[in-house]
Amino acid sequence: METVSRDKAWEILTKHNKEEFHLRHAETVEGVMKWFADDLGHSADREYWGVVGLLHDVDFELYPDQHCLKAPELLREGGVGEDVIRSVVSHGYGLTVDVKPEHLMEKVLYAVDELTGLIWASALMRPSKSVQDLELKSVRKKFKTLNFAAGCSREVIQRGCDMLGWELDSLISKTIEAMRSIEKQG
Repeated sequence: METVSRDKAWEILTKHNKEEFHLRHAETVEGVMKWFADDLGHSADREYWGVVGLLHDVDFELYPDQHCLKAPELLREGGVGEDVIRSVVSHGYGLTVDVKPEHLMEKVLYAVDELTGLIWASALMRPSKSVQDLELKSVRKKFKTLNFAAGCSREVIQRGCDMLGWELDSLISKTIEAMRSIEKQG
């Protein structure tokens, strides 16, 4: 798998995204994807997984109604290869595109994109404002409260779990662990 450098990916991302929230989300998903690459035995492709995570919402800030539809054009302009473009676009499967996540990395991206938002929102409700002391049961409770972080699709998260063949609790626990490691580095 060939990828653009992290610096080049950041340049492309920040050309089309200025809001701190979107940039932070991109960096969170990047870190979570790298963590999963290591956890799932794909350390050799760690940077590739990270770049896909960083670029996954490249079109969302400027073109929310064309999310995953505008991304190929923006990424091609930046010199990004078709393998990265396909992976980025696949996280919109069933929502805006019919590019189904096929590779393990694409399935992980599909599952964790929305989940990182739910976990982060859950952490912000805690006195610590941190994922370090966040527990699975807290996120599970928030997952069941549909009006909490309503923009985070529970259906997409569950579909991602199903694609991976994982239990929801396992995905949540691993994603919390990944986000803890990022927060410690940050």
